[in-house]
Order: sequence, then C-alpha cells, then structure tokens
Amino acid sequence: MSIFISIAAYRDPDLIPTIRDCVAKARWPDQLRFGVCWQHGPDEPRPPKLRGRVRLIDVPWQASEGACWARAQCMALHEGEDWFLQIDSHHRFAQDWDAILIEQAERSGAALPLLTTYGRPFDPAAPLPGPMPTSIALHSFRRDGLPVAQCVEQLDWVANSGPMRARLLSAHLLFAPGRFVADVPYDPELYFYGEEISLAIRAFTHGYDLFHPGVHVLWHQEPRRKTPQHWDDHVLAQQVAVTAAARDVASIAKVRRFLLDPDIGPFGCGTARSFAQYEAWAGVSFRRRYASPAARRGDPAGVPPAAGSAAVKTWAVRIRLDRAALADPALDRPSFWYVGFHDEADVELARVDARPAEISAALANGAGEIVLDRLVHAPHPPRSWTVWPTDRQGRWLGKVSGPADARCVS
Repeated sequence: MSIFISIAAYRDPDLIPTIRDCVAKARWPDQLRFGVCWQHGPDEPRPPKLRGRVRLIDVPWQASEGACWARAQCMALHEGEDWFLQIDSHHRFAQDWDAILIEQAERSGAALPLLTTYGRPFDPAAPLPGPMPTSIALHSFRRDGLPVAQCVEQLDWVANSGPMRARLLSAHLLFAPGRFVADVPYDPELYFYGEEISLAIRAFTHGYDLFHPGVHVLWHQEPRRKTPQHWDDHVLAQQVAVTAAARDVASIAKVRRFLLDPDIGPFGCGTARSFAQYEAWAGVSFRRRYASPAARRGDPAGVPPAAGSAAVKTWAVRIRLDRAALADPALDRPSFWYVGFHDEADVELARVDARPAEISAALANGAGEIVLDRLVHAPHPPRSWTVWPTDRQGRWLGKVSGPADARCVS
C-alpha cells in the first residue's frame, strides 16, 4: 500500500531529520513517496533524494506564498498513491507508524476515513517523551469568530485502542485515502489561521469521517526552534511582492465568509453532507460562537449522518419548563443546562445547550414558567426535548423531558 507524504517546509533545519526518521521508523519504507515544497534560503541543505522517492518543488523563500499555498503545491505532486499523508517538517515518528495508520483506518469501518490529531510535543535537544494518543478540543473563539483548537492528551486510553471519532482536524497529521487530493484540494489563497476548521468542514461535507488515532503515531516539535518564520520574513523591509500581514487579512476574511455563509465548490463544501449537518454533529455554531461542553473537552463525536442522507431542515421549538420541576442548584448560577432533542426512537438529533447568560435571562422575571427557544437542524422533526441541568460545579442534576412541538422554518 503506497503512501504519498506531503511536506511543506519553510526554512526548517528539521526537514531532513524528519524525512530520515519517517523512513527509518516505517514498516514498509519502500512504499513511501514524498512530495516536498522546499522553501529555503541560499545556504540551506537540500533534502535527500532517497533513490528517487522524493519529489521536490524548489522555491526561494522570497517566492513563497504561505503554508496553504505550499501544501497545494505538494498535492500537485501526488501520482495516484493509495494513501495521502500530510505532515509538518518537524516531526518524530512511532515505530511502524505507517502500519499503525493503515490499521487504524481499517478499524474505523468508514468508507472514507480521515485520521488526524495534534502530535505530542517534543524538543529535538531532549529525549522523546513517552507515547500518548491525543484528541482535539475546540477551546474558544477569537475576536474575529475563528475557533481556537487545543491538543488534549488522552491519559485513560488503553493500549491499542481503536480510533475515536473526531470533530476537528490537525493540518500536521492528516491521513486519508489518496482520492482526498482530488476530493478536498488545498485552497492556495488561505494563508495560515483558519485552514484547519475550513478543511474539517470541507472533508466532512465531502463524505469523509474524521477520527483521532487510538494509538500514538508521532511527535510534533514544540516549541519551535528559533528559525525564520514566513510572517517574520515577508514584511515590507524585505521588499516582497505581498506581505504576510496582507495575505493573513485576506485569508481570515475568506474563512469568516465561509463559516457564516458557506458555499459549495472546489474550495468550499461538498454535497455528500451539509454545513448544517457538520455544525449539529460537531456541537458548534459559528454564528453564535458556541461550542458544546463535549466539543470543548475534546470528547468523542457521535456517528455522523450518512453521506447523501436526507437534507437537513430547520425546526423551531419552544421549551416550556416548570420552575418547580428543577432542583434548586439548577437555578443558582449553574455551569450550563444540557438541551437535547430526540426522535421517536429517543436518538439524539441535536444538542443546543443553555449557557449561564441565557439561563440568567430566562430566570430573571421570576415567573413559574421558564421558556427556551431553539432552532434545531435535523432531517426530521424532533419528537421530544430533554433539559438536563448542572449545578455551579458542573455536577449533573435531575432531567426534565417533554414533547417537542416543532415547526419547520426552512
């Protein structure tokens, strides 16, 4: 099973050690083919040829247009290999990493699996830390509305665990069938920030199922060595054609437009699933800048809707709660209230939790009835709702459920 390995390297002295460690730790090194966009200065050493297994795009650093542009160049070097692996230029690998990734992809049971995570950090000047699987959590939202992701070390995973369903992806470990190159091509107009969330949505809507490997695969250099960075080099004083700051402003604006008004196209969403299905499945709302507690913890996602499943509609539901049905701690500065919607078989269709500000507003009038309004994105109308409050320490209290009188609004 051949593996194409995409590496966009910008003036990185760890590129050659990364390639050599990748080959040395592989179970089937002869099956590896590298596509490297080598962005470099005049005195930086050239990557090895490895008996013709390295395909190289030679780019003086001044001509580089950024990380996503370089990754798009790497994709163009793919020649039909069975698997596509994208990494950074500063990694160290677990023994038999290639066999691990293929085995995890097969264990996922997905027709189009995509394995991804942030690698555990390492320092080239120190011994490698112990292996540990990781997941990705949606930590927060920036002022511009773009999400901030965070690596979560999974201390309680047992040895040789199967893959865990992921909500987000990492650009420095992305493993998928080789057709990913044609299905989800890199957008060369993006600069850096926002590439991962846009890529996660695009992959999902093209029918890919996202997973975190249940076994440790690689380490990622962190913090980075004091080496030149693209945004430090590409400034007015260097007389570059376009500064990094200008590229970044345009790129972030494009990502924001995509998150608020997604389109379908070569660098937009696919048609196998919808953008609304991604938000409902991942537990996020980009307009509301909301992430569910499970998404913020990096908990496993549920089974996503099947590719090509029924179109998602929007249902308006009003929940009327009897204040007396809630335990007193649920009314005293609770951490949050779970708000879920279910079908006839009691399968969760959507979850849109109530946060402290909304709860305080709903309680402010002192009336016996508490009203929560929700828009539920699902192919079928919800038949019931459940409110499951927590106290101020986040401990679960008693549930309250009722029938959902859902009205289709779009």
